[in-house]
Amino acid sequence: MKVTLSRRVVAELVGTFFLLISVVGSGIMGERLAGGNVALALLANAVATGVALVAVILAFGSISGAHLNPAVTLSAAWQGGMPWRETPLYILAQLIGAIGGVAAANLMFGLPLFSASTRVRTGSAQLFSEFVATFGLLAVIWGCVRRRPSAVPYAVGAYITGAYWFASSTSFANPAVTLARAATNTFAGIRPADVPGFLVAQLAGALCATLLFNWLLQNPRTASPAVLAEPDQ
Repeated sequence: MKVTLSRRVVAELVGTFFLLISVVGSGIMGERLAGGNVALALLANAVATGVALVAVILAFGSISGAHLNPAVTLSAAWQGGMPWRETPLYILAQLIGAIGGVAAANLMFGLPLFSASTRVRTGSAQLFSEFVATFGLLAVIWGCVRRRPSAVPYAVGAYITGAYWFASSTSFANPAVTLARAATNTFAGIRPADVPGFLVAQLAGALCATLLFNWLLQNPRTASPAVLAEPDQ
């Protein structure tokens, strides 16, 4: 059965919606229950995000590829995994889903629908962390998709869980996530003024990883990178 573009776009929207609910909601819950222990709050945030990401990719991977990330979508298009004409719709759906997920998470915890974050995330160390984190995410995806596509959900979830801890930025590694997290003044937030630097670092990391794996694989598989089963076009 062919999966129409409209169904794939809706899958991207809903998948990204639940990704942001997991990121923001677990951050709020972790901070409230950790009693001021930031390490414990971050651990809860990382584990909840990682396992939820596995579930979301398993649910939507066979429909849209479960990119959930503009950087992944752009890389997929460049590698030949999807037509360029579909890319803007995927990215728009991801952005809408991300913003909706933030709003839902805020509402579930009795917070304002949107509130500009005051959490400062700036400096060369954090920007470099975002470059490395996004490079690593794309490396994990492209490294797995050709020979072990069924492992992609677990590899991505494990990587993001780890990257929360090895990156000083806590590894946003996703332009849609970054933009949406500026709208929540909670544990997972990012000050709007710090967003542009994160976006540039993320896109640069994605570009470098795509170039590297285009060379390493020589003839990369022309499939959406996060797929479990390639959706019928």
